[in-house]
Amino acid sequence: MRKFMFFIGFSVGLIEPALAQDQAITVLASGLDAPVEASGQSISVIGSEEIEALQSPDLVTVLQRLPGVSLARNGSLGGVTGLFVRGASSQQVLVMLDGARVADLAAPSGGYDFGNLMTGPIGKVELLRGSNSVVWGSNAIGGVLALTTRDVIGLEASAEYGARDSWNGDASGGFVSERGTLSLSAGYTRSDGFSSAASGSENDGFRQYRVSGRGRLYLTDSLWLLATGRYADSRTEFDGYNFSPPYGLIDTPEFTETREASGRAGLNFERGPVVLEAAWSHARISRDNFDPRAGSDPSFASDGRQDRVELKGRYTLDPALHLDFGADHEWSHFETSFDAPASAKSISAHALLGWAGSGFNLAAGARIDDHSGFGSEWTLGANGSYEIADGWRLRASYGEGFKAPTLYQLYSDYGDASLAPERSKSCDLGIEKGDRNGTLHLALTLFRRDSRDLIDFASCTGEVCITRPFGLYQNVGKARVQGFELELGTRVTENFRASAAYTYLKAKDRSPGGFNEGNDLARRPRHTVNMSVDWQTPLAGLALGADLHLASGSFDDAGNFTRLDGYATGTLRASLPVTEHIELFGRIENVTDAQYQTVAGYNTAGRSAFAGARARF
Repeated sequence: MRKFMFFIGFSVGLIEPALAQDQAITVLASGLDAPVEASGQSISVIGSEEIEALQSPDLVTVLQRLPGVSLARNGSLGGVTGLFVRGASSQQVLVMLDGARVADLAAPSGGYDFGNLMTGPIGKVELLRGSNSVVWGSNAIGGVLALTTRDVIGLEASAEYGARDSWNGDASGGFVSERGTLSLSAGYTRSDGFSSAASGSENDGFRQYRVSGRGRLYLTDSLWLLATGRYADSRTEFDGYNFSPPYGLIDTPEFTETREASGRAGLNFERGPVVLEAAWSHARISRDNFDPRAGSDPSFASDGRQDRVELKGRYTLDPALHLDFGADHEWSHFETSFDAPASAKSISAHALLGWAGSGFNLAAGARIDDHSGFGSEWTLGANGSYEIADGWRLRASYGEGFKAPTLYQLYSDYGDASLAPERSKSCDLGIEKGDRNGTLHLALTLFRRDSRDLIDFASCTGEVCITRPFGLYQNVGKARVQGFELELGTRVTENFRASAAYTYLKAKDRSPGGFNEGNDLARRPRHTVNMSVDWQTPLAGLALGADLHLASGSFDDAGNFTRLDGYATGTLRASLPVTEHIELFGRIENVTDAQYQTVAGYNTAGRSAFAGARARF
């Protein structure tokens, strides 16, 4: 049976829809598909049914449901959006879209901006919380987020209109045959938005065109080709900073145009005890910033890209013992209007030995990376789970993580080629019953992560600073994050489901002798709560839902001078099938019209209503 699957780069192949959408399967524990309960790590999976019920084209709506997660956005839809997982910075979370690693390699910290990623055809969200560089290498300090597009059979389309003259539309088509499947999707989103600057009044709009595809083609019974790809073209208006009194954000006519392309293609082989995958992936993000006050040419341009070839596999030694292994070679490149082009490359290899007994699952492994910028780096990791009673299991994990210095941090005018990677050690211990998509789910997880050699911009002294008097990037930071996550979920009846997730997070700067030692890390709320209910009523298929999101206060800056107040927002949702093929839906976001900020000085959306229709044939 073909049971191990990967999600790969441009679309000319195919996939088994039932398995791809299996919400109890994850690829994050070892790099190969496996049941969530077989891992001792903290992994959550959101499937297509839940994503569709939320209705929103904004992926942030989906991500904030997950425990241990908080997000911050600079203003309106399309604004820079960062994801924090268990207190790790948004640059310390590895993000993969259909198996391709996506990040803005030309940005100073190299993170991924979720402002340009719409829900669109995404059908599965997997989040691993905690360090796991043994399997995933650089950036996996806070965790790993894997997003997988859906396989479509037939034709389907959706469109909605709502607040701020916002439009969103998606159309998909696909087929399945004995030789495989093929799916193609296209989408368009636009919104007049609102003033990103809290002090402003001029709307900052957003527009995006996007296309994607995925497929699988069986060459033989044991060999098949998988491929996926995505391209998005976005235009985002934003506000700028006023460098004369009164200082702060003000309305400006500035905007940025962003082009994102990613894809992955490879061959999978499975026969007897051997599973192999060889793949190539590519990701590229190009940005052009414009300020009409200074002319029609870009005021700043950047381009970052990454190519990667990798081999992954599993060899089953006996029914209870297996070896997962992998190797990869990566090339990265960046250039900007003000920085000379620079490149780096790395090679790595890892192995993970797993053992499964009666109610027992254990895995341990190691990884070696060799980077052209900083040399070699070893990471270790282990996890295990044990079923202690009917449906109840104990799980524990230890993981190490690292993040390679970005090309900007190494080679820009403010860079230092001698930088070491950021490093982390994390552990968690939990008890869990069921999974978040089952009839009953209960989970309590304690976690802690210590990070060191964190890279920050620091003042400069000595000979190296003659040409950089303002400072340079240095390994100066340490941090500790600890807390717990509590999850509750139940399907009270076949038609009524409720869930809740609470996270307590204590994130502290521990840089010895630093100005911010002992301070809270910026934009990490101490308490977050997410609650939801969904009810399939007996009235002609009418479905109702509600969501509540609460976050406590936090600080906007490392010095803890600027306070962000806590807030609560709620959403009401409804959908109604009108024929066998057509469904109407609508929602009201921020029902109470709460006024709050996730980034100081930037607005957030008030009460907003949307309505739309969905068709399937």
